[in-house]
Amino acid sequence: MCGRYALGLQRAQIRGLPGYPHLAVGEWIGENDFVPRYNIAPNTNAPVIRQYSSAGPVTTHPQAESDSKDSASTSLVMQTMRWGIHYGKQASKGNQAINARCENITEGMGMWNKFRGKNRCIVVCQGYYEWQTKGKDKLPHFTKHPDGKVMLMAGLNTTPVPGQSQPTYTFAIVTTNASKALSWLHDRQPVILSTADEINRWLDTSSQTWSSDLARLLHPWEDTTAPLQCYQVPKEIGKVGTESAKFIEPVADRKDGIMAMFAKQRSKQTAKTEEHEEKKVKLE
Repeated sequence: MCGRYALGLQRAQIRGLPGYPHLAVGEWIGENDFVPRYNIAPNTNAPVIRQYSSAGPVTTHPQAESDSKDSASTSLVMQTMRWGIHYGKQASKGNQAINARCENITEGMGMWNKFRGKNRCIVVCQGYYEWQTKGKDKLPHFTKHPDGKVMLMAGLNTTPVPGQSQPTYTFAIVTTNASKALSWLHDRQPVILSTADEINRWLDTSSQTWSSDLARLLHPWEDTTAPLQCYQVPKEIGKVGTESAKFIEPVADRKDGIMAMFAKQRSKQTAKTEEHEEKKVKLE
């Protein structure tokens, strides 16, 4: 599953979509409703990319070279939505789906059948968190692209009911079986899209239908030429509402309180050893 992720970049950087120079996205609807965070949890507002509909006029980035294989459609917009799609008759925080299993989407099971044909989006992040279970302990890990580009996760989104005074858009992240390289961490992972072809196919909702071609996009990340980077991060990430850029840094590399604590413990141990040796010398 995917229950937490990071997007702490400034909004101007997010607009630029690092690593995807030819992915032309127009306006950002609800840009001011998003606050960059390193600890994005369910019920949080976050940006997604979707195909433009009747939400308003589109202002696109400069057109990418038309003959480029990586050129993307400029009929795309970014929009801030809330993470978690409500289900059931009574909407509540407990009745919401933050993930959509690819198996259920492909088979058209449950509520996903009405979203999969016409409400597909991409969730933008720097990487996602997952917890490894070791006995009674749960160790958080952060998974990302190693080259600094943002990660684009397949998603599904809702559209508001016509006539709503305050229309609300929500989204869920599509998950699949974990790749062989990450199966030690968890049995699920987000569906990660990378190439311009994959991105365009997923976001092209012009037919308003589902197809076997789309189903083939819902696979684990198995690119051995560009493996994902995964490492342990601090347990503080587990508390909703906490924020720090340190959350996406490897625990082993941190220079803040955790490393200082270990250094202090080593210093105390060294002092005790020296004191013990000094007493031995006096006794002799």
